[in-house]
Amino acid sequence: MAAEHISKTSEAYPMKGGDGVHSYANNSYYQRGVIDTAKKLITDEIADKLDLKNIVLSNTFRIADLGCSVGPNTFFAVQNIIEAVKCKPQCEGFDPQLLEFQVFFNDHASNDFNTLFTSAPPDRQYYAAGVAGSFYCRLFPNDSLHFVHSSYAIHWLSRVPKLIVDKSSPAWNKGRIHISNTEDEVVKAYEAQYAEDMDCFLHARAQEVVCGGLIALIVRGRPNDALHSQTHVNILYDLLGSCLMDMARKGIISEEKVDSFNVPTYSMSPQELVVAVNRNGEFSVERIDMLARVTETSNLPKSQILASHFRAALDGLIKEHFGDVILDELFESFRKKLEQEFPLTKSGRSINFFALLKRKAKH
Repeated sequence: MAAEHISKTSEAYPMKGGDGVHSYANNSYYQRGVIDTAKKLITDEIADKLDLKNIVLSNTFRIADLGCSVGPNTFFAVQNIIEAVKCKPQCEGFDPQLLEFQVFFNDHASNDFNTLFTSAPPDRQYYAAGVAGSFYCRLFPNDSLHFVHSSYAIHWLSRVPKLIVDKSSPAWNKGRIHISNTEDEVVKAYEAQYAEDMDCFLHARAQEVVCGGLIALIVRGRPNDALHSQTHVNILYDLLGSCLMDMARKGIISEEKVDSFNVPTYSMSPQELVVAVNRNGEFSVERIDMLARVTETSNLPKSQILASHFRAALDGLIKEHFGDVILDELFESFRKKLEQEFPLTKSGRSINFFALLKRKAKH
């Protein structure tokens, strides 16, 4: 069974690397805000749920951040975790001076690890290592991790669902790039891919995380009662798809190219996550909380902020499918549509939520 999960085929969708104007590092301050809103929850849960005496058999505490990307956000998240562990009463019998931390930064091999490690804090209090590979596969040895963190990452699927790019399938998503007001078959294809991927994610982590170890997930999702077509991000994908169709009508790209392009993301609900965890059976759901809305601090127009964030996330995906010539025109068109359709984009029902899972004792 494990070998199947190690060899699972997974496509890579790295965020825009480097430190340029369109880079993820410079266009991910919203995600940083989400990490900040979860800081107290992580601190409280480590204080309450982490049993250092029984899970750490040496003086080394191992943390993995899955889907770390290239910006500074991963370093803030890791520092929050380390500070919380150090704040436990006398580190529960461990001398704080002797307890060492090893942190694994994980993302696809095509992630810009050079920029990531170049920007690492020089005064960090941990040993750092990069681990390349999909988090839908095994990444670490058995019982080697004490704390797993992942923020704004597991909404990325391992691949585009096969049926939605199959012209002979009722789920063929012609003229659209994601779930919108589409046929039920498209929704079912995305749901099936999400369910398969979460099974792989949890199966891999169940082998890697020590009994009593914790997984903290910060998820871009949707309310339990919300349709996919009602979510904020899917409304935005609709607008971006319409920009691509406009370019196809102008002959800049082919309509066939648009028909075969789909964004491999899925906005799970808290209820769907609970169902996946229960199906796996190796973790308990210790806590699920909705996170407070992030307050926008930039003075830039909202349309420009959204267009820049989307470009940082989708740059590589679009470049691979259409080439890089269309990027400037596409995202300028997207920015203008966001301005025109601002009331529509405000109607979306997206949420950010925090989930804490604990590895059960092995049978």
